[in-house]
Amino acid sequence: MSIPIVDVAGTPAEMGAAHGRAAREALRDFAAERVRLAGTPAWTGRTLTRAQVLALGEASLEAHRAYAPDLAAELEAMAEAAGLTPAEVVIVNGFTDFVDTVHAVGPGALVAAPTPEEAMDCTAFLVPGGRSADGRALFAQTWDMHETATEHVVVLRGAPTEAPAFVAFTSIGCVGMIGMNEHGVVVGINNLSAGDGAVGVTWPFVVRKALQQRDLDGALRCLSEAQLAGAHNYLLLDAEGRGANVEATTTRTVVTELASTALVHTNHCVAPATRAVERPRDPAAVASSARRLARGTELLDRGGLTPDDLMAATRDEEAVCYRGAPPRFVATCGAVVARPATHAFWAVRGLPSEHAYVLVPLPA
Repeated sequence: MSIPIVDVAGTPAEMGAAHGRAAREALRDFAAERVRLAGTPAWTGRTLTRAQVLALGEASLEAHRAYAPDLAAELEAMAEAAGLTPAEVVIVNGFTDFVDTVHAVGPGALVAAPTPEEAMDCTAFLVPGGRSADGRALFAQTWDMHETATEHVVVLRGAPTEAPAFVAFTSIGCVGMIGMNEHGVVVGINNLSAGDGAVGVTWPFVVRKALQQRDLDGALRCLSEAQLAGAHNYLLLDAEGRGANVEATTTRTVVTELASTALVHTNHCVAPATRAVERPRDPAAVASSARRLARGTELLDRGGLTPDDLMAATRDEEAVCYRGAPPRFVATCGAVVARPATHAFWAVRGLPSEHAYVLVPLPA
């Protein structure tokens, strides 16, 4: 299965418009589904009308504009090109943060509903240079979601006029999920779920702003400066091999620097501070996250690791890579491996165990 590449370039408005035109029909369908799901107790613990969901989406736009005006302009141009409102597109982009916002501050009665298993997947790895075969640090992660999301997976390749060039594994209509820029800054994510959400900035904006930086310090500032809408784990790596894992909720942030051993993260908070604000989670999701964390740690507990070894870890069918099954049909919809020191970025769409990685170059 090949992975489509969407090339965008120019000003934020030009990039957003090109993305919106390329994504028009798929993005409209995706928006309708995600706006609907954001109003359901299964995802947010509340029952909201479409109008109520969109009102919260509209309220969050100001935070996005204040945090990253250029990215907000890109998102708004994308919305216009796709025939959608900016509120709909911000919900599509940051859905798994936005549901934390609805849970925490949405109107109506709050019911005790655990977050769905579909929200609680992805296995990510950071390997320090001292554990790699050539002394260069490595990154990898799977992106796991309802298996129907596979058809929405693309690589967004951007050449902004006033920001670094980048490549980003993402879903159509999303400004970026997992990426690398021309300076060798790499950003990955795992979804978390917390009860301290607020009207604020959703995670794809943090990812893209981090991809405008030159090093780890700049990427970390993007997190510390954001009034986050919800909870995510961020994995950051730069061309010098400096890396960090950051568990971040709206009110709490815990940074773990990459040291002498590999860092592995799945979909539960490890730090006591962030665990204290986690929402109740689906028992199947709890078990899956713990199993993947243990397996990922086992797979990388050695030296001499190569990009091929990281690809093999994403293909591991014992725990990391899995196909959809009833009743939830959650599956590994794609994966990324990166070596930022050499600007190497490999991506695969669909099950890594069944499909080949493609080396995606940065824009020329």
